Amino acid sequence: MTTSELVRLLRESGDLRSPEWERAMYAVPRHLFVPDRAWCVPDGAGAPYRIDRFADPERWREAAYADVAIVTQVDDGAGDPASGEGASTSSLSAPGAVVSFLELLAPRDHDRVLEIGTGTGWTAALLSSRLGDRRVTSVEVDDRVAERAAVNLREAGFAPGLVVGDGEKGVPERAPFDRVHVTCGVTVLPLSWIEQTRPGGVVLFPWMPSFGDGRKARLTVTGDGRAIGRFHGPADYMMLRSQRSPGFGDLERDGEETRTRLDPRTVAGADIAIAGMLPDVLGAERVVQGLTCLVLADEAGTSWARCSHRAGADDFPVVQGGERRLWDEVEAAYLRWVGWGCPGRDRFGLVVGSEGQRVWLDRPSNTM
Repeated sequence: MTTSELVRLLRESGDLRSPEWERAMYAVPRHLFVPDRAWCVPDGAGAPYRIDRFADPERWREAAYADVAIVTQVDDGAGDPASGEGASTSSLSAPGAVVSFLELLAPRDHDRVLEIGTGTGWTAALLSSRLGDRRVTSVEVDDRVAERAAVNLREAGFAPGLVVGDGEKGVPERAPFDRVHVTCGVTVLPLSWIEQTRPGGVVLFPWMPSFGDGRKARLTVTGDGRAIGRFHGPADYMMLRSQRSPGFGDLERDGEETRTRLDPRTVAGADIAIAGMLPDVLGAERVVQGLTCLVLADEAGTSWARCSHRAGADDFPVVQGGERRLWDEVEAAYLRWVGWGCPGRDRFGLVVGSEGQRVWLDRPSNTM
């Protein structure tokens, strides 16, 4: 594929809409940011596969202009990203995901942008092409990733402000910013990003709650130190390093056994509401002892639960233990959502400020 073919694909998918970002796509060839060896992860259909510029240059070039994510680091640099093994810790995001976020960011010609998470440097280059180098600051926590990004950007002809440091702290010495563009998953929005954004500015990030799927969150900074906004479609990103999940622990632990008539597969439809009511509860689908289960744990590591399901069952087994009864809490939160009329995800949003972070329904004053 070529840039032209990729642009056409993104226009057909609806991810690319504006001429400004189309021009940026042509100005920043993606292959300049693809490492020689890496691991490709198609979204949805298709198995992951290795690319190697020297062993198979045609496949490598094809991947560079396909709408696929390319893993560029695993295990914080300890593993081989081309092996397909280890935890992915840095990547060149799929073009559709990148462009849809940039379209939602909607910077104006004069805006100053802070990017959290430089990665390969491709998004920083797109922003620089759109706004000019001097209006773009990008911060990367990993010095080896940052070093490679600097080389990629230089070879592509761009020179945004690059900072090596903890992105959670932002870059206060270069504030204020008009836009904060976050390229890693965030569960709790750091106040530093709000403080470094001028009133009326936008903080755009992948909200990755402990329970359920991630969403694009676009918040506008108010004059009283808060940021308020809505969710805009799905998002799935590697987490900000300081906010990585503690995990579920032993999924096969014994505990109190009960049964429920609530199908655990149904609960997913209320994921934003449940995340808002139970922000410290982790939830995901896993296979335990050969059965597909909704597994739960609290971030403090005090409690856990699992509820398995089988097609055609009248009720479903629950096993839970610890200080809290997490399945009971999740079931109550789900039924509360049902009592609200099963509102869709587009009716929810976030408000963040010194008093904390809260999910709201229909209006910011109606928090959970």
